[in-house]
Amino acid sequence: MPPGILTLAADKATLSPANTGFMLICSALVMVMTPGLAFFYGGMVRVKSVLNMLMMSFISLGIVTILWVLYGFGLAFGTDQGGFIGWDGHFAGLSGIGLTELWGATTIPVYVFAVFQLMFAIITPALISGALADRVKFTAWALFIALWVTVVYFPVAHWVWGEGGWLFELKVIDFAGGTAVHINAGAAALGVLLVVGKRIGFKKDPMRPHSLPLVMLGAGLLWFGWFGFNAGSWLGNDDGIGAVAFVNTQVATAAAMLGWLAYEKLRHGSFTTLGAASGAVAGLVAITPACGAVSPLGAIAVGAIAGVLCAMAVNLKYKFGYDDSLDVIGVHLVGGVAGSLLIGLFATGGVQSDAKGLFYGGGFEQLGRQAIGVVSVLLYSLVVSYVLAKAIDLVMGFRIGEDEEVAGIDQAAHAETAYDFTGAGGGTVGRLSEALTKKVNA
Repeated sequence: MPPGILTLAADKATLSPANTGFMLICSALVMVMTPGLAFFYGGMVRVKSVLNMLMMSFISLGIVTILWVLYGFGLAFGTDQGGFIGWDGHFAGLSGIGLTELWGATTIPVYVFAVFQLMFAIITPALISGALADRVKFTAWALFIALWVTVVYFPVAHWVWGEGGWLFELKVIDFAGGTAVHINAGAAALGVLLVVGKRIGFKKDPMRPHSLPLVMLGAGLLWFGWFGFNAGSWLGNDDGIGAVAFVNTQVATAAAMLGWLAYEKLRHGSFTTLGAASGAVAGLVAITPACGAVSPLGAIAVGAIAGVLCAMAVNLKYKFGYDDSLDVIGVHLVGGVAGSLLIGLFATGGVQSDAKGLFYGGGFEQLGRQAIGVVSVLLYSLVVSYVLAKAIDLVMGFRIGEDEEVAGIDQAAHAETAYDFTGAGGGTVGRLSEALTKKVNA
């Protein structure tokens, strides 16, 4: 949510059926992003890991929903407690909230705001999972989600969006989650990777995506859902700012996809479907914090810059030797940092706030604020995520056994396989299909 959102509406706001309906639709759109992410990640892994990758996203829908109702909403958006965390007893269990009680000075009910923000809380830990494909215990991952959202996501959401949060009061601009969602998840992924280590065969065995159609489907669902993610973050559209965020989301995503593909063509000689999907996601990530601060022309610049930077960044794992399986660090961390900092250059001062970037006569003030937000969230998430992962590893082990990893985590963790080729005919066809399945799973 952008700084100052709670003070923009009239002091005696009344419930708006139009804004309420709009926000419920946006909440549903953001919910669809988590299954979309599951497909996006699921298509990028090998056959033997598809179900596990899907489940690592889907389990977040269960765990985070319950924790959000019990105490998460209160910690993130309750009355400020020293700038670091919030709390309101009547938010616990969502049991003390009136049916028509409005959120602050907005025109939507508290329940609607709570469910919209819940969808953000769900997808953020799911983003981390892409860095850990093929090799972590499902029970350890589920425990990590519960601990991580409690001690990392809920506090950071309060810093950035909760009235009284220290980054909120500093006027760091994060329209819909560049710091709270993407930098937060990307830094956490790096912290966990330092504990979990590399996949068996990293940089030796082929680990190509098994289904690029699934990747494209997931990217399309993410793009679709992201309109709710960004446009809904103004909590209504009485003043047209939500519409600007919608337009900027489309524009930046298109520019990022083209930027990634252009870099890919120059560097590798081909326009790939994986590059198109990854470039689109990079643009969505980068415009998330900036979509209410820049013009459509600024959105083109943000998207194009992020597309090229993220395309370059995904190769860093081979140089530095960290096994970020599905490029969470290269896309979400780098894209989130780029989008957050570019606000300090391209903010027009004429959309969500009067804060201007360097290129619009604002000097370095907003850029400095953005840098503080980036660094503080990055370091906090990195360090705490590392500590949590290390503790889990010491207590129960975070990683599956070597034999299970080689054989396939789907069978080991879920006793299932994504595809059953052996049932597609008998005789020679069946035997060939079975042999192919074994070869792909190897």
